[in-house]
Amino acid sequence: MEGLVGTVNGIIWSSALIYLCLGAGLFYSIMTRFAQVRLFGEMLRLIFKGKASVDGISSFQALTLSLAGRVGMGNIAGVAAAIGFGGPGAVFWMWVVGFLGASTAYVESTLAQIYKEKDVNTGQYRGGPAYYFERVLGQRWYGVIFAIAALIALSMFLPGIQANGVVNAVTQVVGEGASINILGKEVGTTRLSALAMILVVFGIIIFGGVKRIATVTELVVPFMAIGYMVLAVIIMLSNFEMIPQVFGLIISDAFTAQAGLGAAIGWGVKRGVYSSEAGQGTSPHAAAAAEVDHPAQQGLVQSFSVYIDTLLVCSATAFMILTMGTYNVQGTLSDGQYVVQNVVAGTEVNSPAFTQLAMESLYGAFGNIFIAIAVFFFAFTTILANYYIAEVNVVYLTRFIGPKANKVGLFFVKILMMVMIAYGALNSAGYIWAIGDIGVGLIAWLNIVGILVIFFMARPAIKALRDYEAQRKAGVKTYTFDPIKIGVKNASYWEERHLKEKQALKEEALYKHS
Repeated sequence: MEGLVGTVNGIIWSSALIYLCLGAGLFYSIMTRFAQVRLFGEMLRLIFKGKASVDGISSFQALTLSLAGRVGMGNIAGVAAAIGFGGPGAVFWMWVVGFLGASTAYVESTLAQIYKEKDVNTGQYRGGPAYYFERVLGQRWYGVIFAIAALIALSMFLPGIQANGVVNAVTQVVGEGASINILGKEVGTTRLSALAMILVVFGIIIFGGVKRIATVTELVVPFMAIGYMVLAVIIMLSNFEMIPQVFGLIISDAFTAQAGLGAAIGWGVKRGVYSSEAGQGTSPHAAAAAEVDHPAQQGLVQSFSVYIDTLLVCSATAFMILTMGTYNVQGTLSDGQYVVQNVVAGTEVNSPAFTQLAMESLYGAFGNIFIAIAVFFFAFTTILANYYIAEVNVVYLTRFIGPKANKVGLFFVKILMMVMIAYGALNSAGYIWAIGDIGVGLIAWLNIVGILVIFFMARPAIKALRDYEAQRKAGVKTYTFDPIKIGVKNASYWEERHLKEKQALKEEALYKHS
């Protein structure tokens, strides 16, 4: 099975996907005239502007829900793996993915807002790649393929990574505990206890729906991200004289990498896409759930979330590991040799171990424990985000069948995710990460190709951005979105909303006149 997973992973994550991710980010940066730079101040303003409604969550809740998916094992263990397999230069390519990917995040999230729908069963906003592929391309089969791929990736392939990271972080602190034989496999009691805690809390929250998930992530994600970065900054300041040296190492190694240029780019892009989710097609689901006045607003907010994830949290991890020198760089995966060895041979690369060792170097046992706690919350909120995305795609696939099919589908996904969480927690990290990479790569291929085709067919996200900037320049107090006026078709929700707004203004004018 591991051999098969490795083969499939190699096919999906060929150089074609790596350069497609970078190329799409560069293309959309040019097409939006680098909106991720020009409108940076507007992004900050919009984060706290929107308010939740009966049908949708606030912009800030949508941001934290998407950050719950972004800020997870990719930021702690993923960065360590990028360094461990690709060398310090891989961090540079993560930055490139983050910067360019911010424009891709704008496009996919704006598309999700433009083509969102109201769930016929709950009245909540639903949207994402499956919805905008069907509406713009006019090919429901492509939307169905994406929805099925997303279901497989988010409910089967990805939850195991997060669960694996949590139990590995806990066992790094307190050890495996006494062994118990489960179906012929020796499992430590610590690992089982951590797994049981994840499953119980996960079950309680997911049966409460998107509002409960959004509330949990709104509280947990900012608190843990800020706390994590504060401790990382203290580590960097305690070794302030090394920061220029580390920065120079990252830049120089990006092009003459100790583990090879291809490894640096490959691992940097792979872990960058996994962490930032830019172009992956996962964050649009949260973006569609937001209550906003104009689709471009949530696109810009989601664009900013890539900065938080990659340029802040991932950078904090990278500088912490490189400053303290708590990493090894492997040669090839098969020869078992190290290009650089600073810590004990055999230290698990696909785990939070490098980050825990860096924290432990300055904070002692507290640092180790803090990373275990951070990993738990980061990974747990990512699992919640994964469930929400799976839920949206179940709704998409069953929305014309009926409420019973919807309930059965959602119940099946909940049980499947619990099974895969257990599977991931009890297997080796490298194997579980490889399975997760297949899921990420599969939906990234479908989404990036799809949004590029959409651009050449209709350019709805670019038209929305121009419309928003025109209103901003005119100094309007309340933004509106009239899709027909700017040549955007099949945006049914916004067409109906605009007609209602016009009717309300007409009635208000008549009332004042009378």
